[in-house]
Amino acid sequence: MTTLYSYFRSSASYRVRIALHLKGLPYETVPVHLLNQGGEQLLPAFTEINPHALVPVLAEEGHYVSQSLAMLELLEERHPTPSLLPGDAFQRAHIRALSLAIACDIHPLNNLRVLKYLKRELGMDDERKNAWIAHWINLGFTALERQLAADTTRGHFCVGDAPTMADCCLVPQIFNARRFEVDMAPYPTLCAIEQACHALPAFQQAHPAQQPDAA
Repeated sequence: MTTLYSYFRSSASYRVRIALHLKGLPYETVPVHLLNQGGEQLLPAFTEINPHALVPVLAEEGHYVSQSLAMLELLEERHPTPSLLPGDAFQRAHIRALSLAIACDIHPLNNLRVLKYLKRELGMDDERKNAWIAHWINLGFTALERQLAADTTRGHFCVGDAPTMADCCLVPQIFNARRFEVDMAPYPTLCAIEQACHALPAFQQAHPAQQPDAA
């Protein structure tokens, strides 16, 4: 059985859940609460699994895999249908580039440990912290909106008419944006893709509100 160590509101965990559901793969969830006891991800029981003290971790056949995009690549290699990386080498590179733009350029700047540092160590109040979040999300989303609006390979989803790795990354980041009350009106293309994704059971089942630790 595949096991996913995750936190219901973690964007990175959300990406992996979407991929698991898209591929129809059963898995067990082991919740790792990022706030309880100062953060369960910092406890020795978890850092023995992942010294970086970050969720998610995917456990399968005695292996522990960290980093959500590495997990998506692993799932794609082991379970290639339906594909999260369809097309030729250039299309696959395009899908990876979209995914990395979200996972590496946008998401880390509104990650929980960054926000904690801004508040606790640098003394930012909530207003300034939220301005930080909105700035970096808007910067990334403005570029993505422009790119995808003009992209002839875009269909109902980021690339074509079936969800790919890029959609697995985009939907959780939009969830974060809405959670932090970022105005999504300037991003109609991103919102249309989000709507197409949410029509699919895999995205519905992966939603944070549907997770066992959401309560």
